[in-house]
Amino acid sequence: MPLLGGSQMKSGTSRLILSLLLSILTSSVSQAGDGSDRPSSALTPFSADDFDWREMVPYLYQASTLSGEQGLKVILENSKVLRTYVAIDVRKECKPGNDRCDSSRPDFTVEGEVRRRIDGIIKEGLLHRRRSSLVDYRFDRPAFDFAGIAALRSDQKQDAYLVLQFADRVYNSAQLQAKYGPPDDTDIYQWYSVFIYKAVNSRYASKAVFEVNPADGAVMKVAISVKPRKHH
Repeated sequence: MPLLGGSQMKSGTSRLILSLLLSILTSSVSQAGDGSDRPSSALTPFSADDFDWREMVPYLYQASTLSGEQGLKVILENSKVLRTYVAIDVRKECKPGNDRCDSSRPDFTVEGEVRRRIDGIIKEGLLHRRRSSLVDYRFDRPAFDFAGIAALRSDQKQDAYLVLQFADRVYNSAQLQAKYGPPDDTDIYQWYSVFIYKAVNSRYASKAVFEVNPADGAVMKVAISVKPRKHH
């Protein structure tokens, strides 16, 4: 499978799951616009450059030890991207006396409301495909550096996955390598380039697979996977 550098991933199930994930967030680059009407990253509450795939790895590992829905909950509730996106809506909508979200309630907190809404996203969006539990959620705010998020927990194995789609032309391969250094592996899949970063310890092996547009260097998506290591 070219996506993960040929022999780097031998499991047919894992290849199938990653192919499914990478096909989930398939809105075309043109749908996001050309980026000319977007504010600079300095004005956004959580920019593409603020994102660090390594921060999600412990949560993906934790999710791999839980059942499908519970695992997805751990992934999405700990995603800074999703939490930031939801928090923007909470701060905008929740006002004193608001029937839907009354911020004057004694028990109201922004964090609590964010958690409640993410739980709602999971319950409403939970799907079961190819023996995996999946949530796919699109972002529709133009002034946000990300276009969507998806989380998947395999029902057959302990593998857990997170995919983020970047908004159009907010992040490029030069920024990517400035943050993480040269990739551990590269490849070409269909029409785009793939940059692969890896992290391995005694408990798990993880990868971040970044899709890059070879024409302009724009980073389009990242798929992060965690596979627990077997101990005999």
